[in-house]
Amino acid sequence: MPSHGRARIANSVKFSLILGLAALPCGGARAGPWAPGPGGTQAPVWPDGVAIARPAVSGDEAVKVDIGKDGKPITGVSNVTRPTFTVYPPKGRNSGATVVVFPGGGYQILAIDLEGTEVCDWATAKGMTCVVLKYRVPDGGPHWDGRCRCQQTPPVPMALQDAQRTISVLRHRATALHIDPHRIGMLGFSAGGHLVADVSTHRVRAYKAVDAADREDFRPDFAVALYPGHLWSGRDNDLSLQRATAPDARTPPTFIVQAEDDPVDDVRNSVTYFLALKAAKVPADLHIYAHGGHAFGLRPTSQPIIHWPSMVEAWLHTIGRVN
Repeated sequence: MPSHGRARIANSVKFSLILGLAALPCGGARAGPWAPGPGGTQAPVWPDGVAIARPAVSGDEAVKVDIGKDGKPITGVSNVTRPTFTVYPPKGRNSGATVVVFPGGGYQILAIDLEGTEVCDWATAKGMTCVVLKYRVPDGGPHWDGRCRCQQTPPVPMALQDAQRTISVLRHRATALHIDPHRIGMLGFSAGGHLVADVSTHRVRAYKAVDAADREDFRPDFAVALYPGHLWSGRDNDLSLQRATAPDARTPPTFIVQAEDDPVDDVRNSVTYFLALKAAKVPADLHIYAHGGHAFGLRPTSQPIIHWPSMVEAWLHTIGRVN
């Protein structure tokens, strides 16, 4: 078993690590789809009547609130079978740039506030349109299966399909949304960080076009991956990527952040992906910190790693995606 697999034990413990929760759940769950708070406009990723693969779930979409290690609530969304994207317009001056946010959660659940809407609080304050993607889970992408204690890849790449479709739709609706179709990027955490790399490196659409929106390009104009997983091959003495991820000349400029002491996703995920970007001559920034753990999001801690948003903002100006 590779070293990144040995760290994953029972599912309840794994999800606690993924979301930065206390060891025991202490919140309640409610059935029904997640709804955004004030200021967000939610829309379906897929048109009515379009058949899409459905995660293997026995219940309806559910929202659960637990308490994080910082004592603050973290909202998780599970059993997502009808994906949506929620648009938050910029506050004040509109820079024209858009960031699509992929929450993490091991491709099992979505940390919709810690690694979703809280990013939009920051991004919209900086003049960017922010979009939170509620993609299909569980098992929407590569994931650790506790039953076989092994990595599994779903037969249908549901999360990848949702992400590609969302970027195409945003470009198609750019005029109505008051965004620049050539300055649409993405930012993801953990499994969402893997999804950032997955969208960045896929050469073909993962589904058959369903309407005019799918004539638009699905690759983003910039990419930010925080503590990504499922990228490193897992062989201790081999800094090679998983076969499905291979940057090329069309991979967008990429910014990567991770802590060396991350207990969930080995830091070699970030290092390996950076080296592959460098080999493909893709502009990339890699920032590794000694401390910070996993699932820190944007919430304040005593660790320097939490200042990553200001570095991303400066980087976006440097590469010309934000004026």
